[in-house]
Amino acid sequence: MAANGTASSSCLDPTAFKVTVTVVLILLILITIAGNVVVCLAVGLNRRLRSLTNCFIVSLAITDLLLGLLVLPFSAFYQLSCQWSFGKVFCNIYTSLDVMLCTASILNLFMISLDRYCAVTDPLRYPVLVTPVRVAVSLVLIWVISITLSFLSIHLEWNSRPENHSDSHTIPKCKVQVNLVYGLVDGLVTFYLPLLVMCITYYRIFRIAREQARRIHNVGPWRAATLREHKATVTLAAVMGAFIVCWLPYFTVFVYRGLRGDSAVDKTVEDVVLWLGYANSALNPVLYAALNRDFRTAYQQLFRCSPAGQDARRTSLGSNSSQLTGAPWACYRGELQCRALHAQSVLNQSTLHCSEEGVGKHFLPDYPLRFLTASSAALGCKP
Repeated sequence: MAANGTASSSCLDPTAFKVTVTVVLILLILITIAGNVVVCLAVGLNRRLRSLTNCFIVSLAITDLLLGLLVLPFSAFYQLSCQWSFGKVFCNIYTSLDVMLCTASILNLFMISLDRYCAVTDPLRYPVLVTPVRVAVSLVLIWVISITLSFLSIHLEWNSRPENHSDSHTIPKCKVQVNLVYGLVDGLVTFYLPLLVMCITYYRIFRIAREQARRIHNVGPWRAATLREHKATVTLAAVMGAFIVCWLPYFTVFVYRGLRGDSAVDKTVEDVVLWLGYANSALNPVLYAALNRDFRTAYQQLFRCSPAGQDARRTSLGSNSSQLTGAPWACYRGELQCRALHAQSVLNQSTLHCSEEGVGKHFLPDYPLRFLTASSAALGCKP
């Protein structure tokens, strides 16, 4: 979200340093655009990825892509030139787009955590809890909140301080104004409340993953179970760590500006935390797509230009993966038997791929956890 200050306080004078910053900003913009384009292409070209589970990931990719195309180039130009050259009207549009897209990106991350929480804690009811209508309503709600906190608030000047009003059409700087009420409301709705819920949901997901790994450890190889638990821990730590590191500094400064005023925060600090928040849009394609096994397969097919069905033998779960998330199953004479909680159902082999060796898998959610593999006997699935 735009937060640059006056030209005198943040202009980059040393040539070598300015060149370094220029290269870093250009690379960040290119990575943001390229990474999110690849996510969109992967879903568009691979039918298996067109599921409700991935709707929020696609929405996140589109949001971050728009940020990379419509906001980051102007932010970089402003950062390097140390002066806003596009007038007051476009400044309002630019800052509104900035706030809207950053807010939508964070709220999409929030919805992904809720989706994964439903898939892990109640896999059998997941198709009932997460329906096309509810996903559509959630996406609409994301954009309604984002537009309200951006275009509506900025153009009606709900965020302005009395001393910052100006009737001039030319302005030396362009930044999001923050008063006490706007700083607290935007900080709570956009970041702090989603952060609290995400910490709770991912902690619950981690506990379930650890419990499942320990169950397999009791009947399977110790090292394999420990490795799986370690991978799940690292994945969850990467997800939450990136989100907190990228956005916590920005919103801390943002709320502090609302409480104490713009003069209370050093402009260099504002610039650093601003671009740190932008960096989250470059990391999202990796954290929320590349760590997903189906997306990795789609990426390989995309870059090798191979047919979508070439790796069908290695395909584990299709569009029905959410219905079986967390349920142990085993291969037995061409049939798959799935047992979850107190229910047991038999699925034909065409639904899921069954290996000839009789090796079963204990499926955790597509994202953010990995597959836990063990023998059918170790999983306790009865023929």
